[in-house]
Amino acid sequence: MRDLSPKLLLSLALLSFGPGCREEAPPAGPSTTRPVLAERSEAKRSAGLSKARAQMVQKQLAARGIHDKRVLAAMQRVKRHLFVPSHLRGLAHADRPLPIGQRQTISQPYIVAYMTEVLRVLPESKVLEIGTGSGYQAAVLGELAHVVYSIEIVPTLARRAKELLAKLQYSNIHVREGDGYAGWKEHAPFDRIILTAAPPKIPQPLLEQLAVGGILIAPVGVGVQKLVRIERTKMGFVRKQLLGVRFVPMTGRIQR
Repeated sequence: MRDLSPKLLLSLALLSFGPGCREEAPPAGPSTTRPVLAERSEAKRSAGLSKARAQMVQKQLAARGIHDKRVLAAMQRVKRHLFVPSHLRGLAHADRPLPIGQRQTISQPYIVAYMTEVLRVLPESKVLEIGTGSGYQAAVLGELAHVVYSIEIVPTLARRAKELLAKLQYSNIHVREGDGYAGWKEHAPFDRIILTAAPPKIPQPLLEQLAVGGILIAPVGVGVQKLVRIERTKMGFVRKQLLGVRFVPMTGRIQR
C-alpha cells in the first residue's frame, strides 16, 4: 500500500475535526443559572427565618417561663414575618409590638404566647377571638384548637387577615368583619374566648357566650390595663388578675 500524500492527510484531519463532528457544550446563559440561584437564595432566606423563629421561641418564650410544649411548637410553626408589614419584617421576631396600620399593632411574641398558654386551648376547643388584627394570634390558636372564630372591626384589617389566613390554608379559622361587643352568637357557646384589644370592662354578651368550664382572657382597663382571666363555673364566674399590659383600646359599642 502506498503512503498517502501530506496534502491528503491534512484534508482528512480538517474533515475529522470540522463543525459537523464537534460536540458542543450548551451555553451557560441566564436561562440556566438564574432559577438555580433564585432557589438557593430562597432556601437560604427560609432557613434564616426558621432560625430566627427558633431563637425567638427559646430566648423570649421558653427562657421567660412559657413551658407548654404545644404553645411553643405553634409559635415555631407560625411564620410571624408574614403577619407584619414588609418594611418591618426585619423586626418580626423582636420582643416588641409592631404597627400594622390603621393605628393597630401586632403584640410582642411573649404576650401572644403567654395569653395562649393561660387560655389552655385544647385540640377540641372552640375559640372566639375579639380583634383579629394581623391574624397572627388567630393563626397560633388555629394550630391548637379545633376551630377559631375571629371578629375584626376594622374592614381593611379584617379583609387582609382573612385573605392571608386562607392563603396559609387555615381552614379551621373563620374571620368576620364587625363589632366584637356582641360576640358571635350563632356559634356560641365557646370553650375559650380571647380579647386582643382592651375594653374598660368585659362586654356582658361575651360572658354569656362563654361555656361552663370555659376560660376568657382579656386586657381590661383604660391606659395601662390588667390582663384578666375569667373561668365560668356552675356557680358563676371566677376572676383573676395576672399582669399589667398595654393594648390598643377596644372600639365600637363598648366606648359608647
